[in-house]
This record gives sequence, C-alpha cells and structure tokens, in this order.
Amino acid sequence: MFDRLQAVEDRYERLNELLSDPDIVSDSNKLREYSKEQSDIQEMVEVYREYKSVKEQFADTRELMEAEKDPEMLEMMKEEFNDLNKQIPVYEERLRILLIPKDPNDSKNVIMEVRGAAGGDEANIFAGDLYRMYSRYAETQGWKIEIMEATPNPSGGYKEIIFMINGQGAYSKFKYESGAHRVQRIPATESQGRIHTSTATVACLPEMHVEDVEIHEKDIRVDTFASSGAGGQSVNTTMSAVRMVHLPTGVVVSMQDERSQIKNREKAMKILVARVAEKNRAEAQAEIDSTRKSAVGTGDRSERIRTYNYPQNRVTDHRIGLTIQKLDQIVEGKMDEIIDALILDEQATRLAGLND
Repeated sequence: MFDRLQAVEDRYERLNELLSDPDIVSDSNKLREYSKEQSDIQEMVEVYREYKSVKEQFADTRELMEAEKDPEMLEMMKEEFNDLNKQIPVYEERLRILLIPKDPNDSKNVIMEVRGAAGGDEANIFAGDLYRMYSRYAETQGWKIEIMEATPNPSGGYKEIIFMINGQGAYSKFKYESGAHRVQRIPATESQGRIHTSTATVACLPEMHVEDVEIHEKDIRVDTFASSGAGGQSVNTTMSAVRMVHLPTGVVVSMQDERSQIKNREKAMKILVARVAEKNRAEAQAEIDSTRKSAVGTGDRSERIRTYNYPQNRVTDHRIGLTIQKLDQIVEGKMDEIIDALILDEQATRLAGLND
C-alpha cells in the first residue's frame, strides 16, 4: 500500500511542475487534464503526508522516552505516545479507502428520471414525493435543481419528471437511487382505511458531454412538432417541441418543456447523451458479468431497492438490510443516514475486492 501512496505523491509533485510549465498553461486541454488529475489525488496526498508526520512524531517520541529520566516528563511523553499510537490505524484506514478506485462519474452533475409505476394515481403522487425529497436534499447540499421535462398528474404528483441536479459530486450521492421504490400507506382517496402498495421508478444518470460519448450527428434524427402542453396559443402553434432518435441504439428523447425549439434541442441532447452513455455502459457491464444483479449505479428499474412504510414511519433499504424509523425526516430531504450507509457498504465491497 505504501509503495502506491509514495508513487501517488511523486506524481502529485510532477503535476505541480507540469502545471507551472508555460507550454502546458497555454494548452487548455492539457491544463484541464492535469488540473483534474491533481485535484483527484490531492486529498490522498494530504492525508498521506499527515500520516507520515504522525509516524515520524511517534518514532521521535519513542526514542526520547527511552532516554528520559525525569518521571514527570516521561509521563507526559507516554500520553503523547499513546495519542499518536491511536492516530496511526485511523490514518491507515482512511488511506485504504482513498486508494479504492473512484467511479469516474462521481464528480459529475446528475440527471434524475422519476416515474410513477404500479398503483395508478397513488404511484404518481409518490413519484412527486420522491422528487420533493430529492429536491430538499439537493438544497441542503447547495446544489441547483433544473426541471427538464415534467408530466404532472391531475390528482397530484407526476406521471414522469426529469430533472438535473447541478453540483460538485451530485452523482456520487444520488447514484444509489436507481431502481424501484415502493410505498406502503393509506391513500388520501381510500375511504376504507386500507393500506395500498405502489411503486415509482428512479433512473440516475451522470451528465455526459458530447465529447465524452461517441455520438455522430449523422446518427441522430431530429423531428419537430407543435407542443401539446399548456402555455397558450404561441406554444401550441409553433414547431417548438423536439423528438431526437439515436438511430444505432434506438434511444428516443422528446422535449416540449420550453417555448423555444433551441432550448428544447439543448435539453433533449443532454438527456440523449446521458441515456446513450448509460446504455453503452450497461451493455459493456453485461458482457463482463451477465449474472451481476447489483442496482448500485446500474439504472436497473425492476429491482425494489427501498420501501417507505408510512404507518410504521419506517424506511428499509433492501440492498444493505438497513431499516430507519425516521421516514418523516427522510422524505423531507434528510437522507444523509441512508446515503452514508450505502457509500460505506460500497467502500467495504471494493476494499474486499482489493484484498482478494
């Protein structure tokens, strides 16, 4: 492990030199590439340097203790020695986690797609509740939310809502939400007081740029049509709505949220690129391991990943067997306990893989 850490520190120092080179500074692509690489390893280098400092202090204190004759000074040194001794394994554990290969998409913005599934109106209302929960959580992180496309449900909630969350590391927190979410509660329309079970699906896609994905203009068919949504005569009589089809994969995106065709094209392209990238990633993963069932980051919408039981104020994440009796707080956006547990579980799985 320490050979790897030293190699990372050496690379960090080399990147410092490169980023001071006038030839690199004048090359925007190289500058961006090296700056990102340095940013990705900065925390690891800082923790490694702190660890080395603690190890040096530990060795120095032990050496001084062996030569010290004064009982009072010796007692003070023992206290410092014990404190440093406790810090060493904490730093080593942090470094082991930092050495885990990172998901290259973790730092990206995220596109969320939430849809009502089984359960009719109640499923659509629940989809609206999930959107509200995610929005509240994003706000606590200081992230910006942008609705890209929404189909409201007449009885409340959404049949479908697609929105982007803009913020450093947004995907790293939301990627665990992909899958089917189940709700158990008494609907407002239920006169007999019976508990109903409904589901909504969530797909979580990292925002991708055209240059990140191999998409050629000739492979995209663009159709324009008059918007069918509300918004008055100008919306419905102009050809502002857009449908994009990626011919090689069959991925289709329709967008009519904006009055401007140009804006609808921009939004549709963002979603198209993200969906094509996810489809390519999923197909590549399937080739590597056709039996893998994990819903973490896969966008698998058939697996029930979480249940929200309102009568018992309980949320259960079935992937890690976590049950929390704080549903009322979680649906208000206080999701840290669930997300932190999922991150820890993924880290433990990856650590085990490194040790195999």
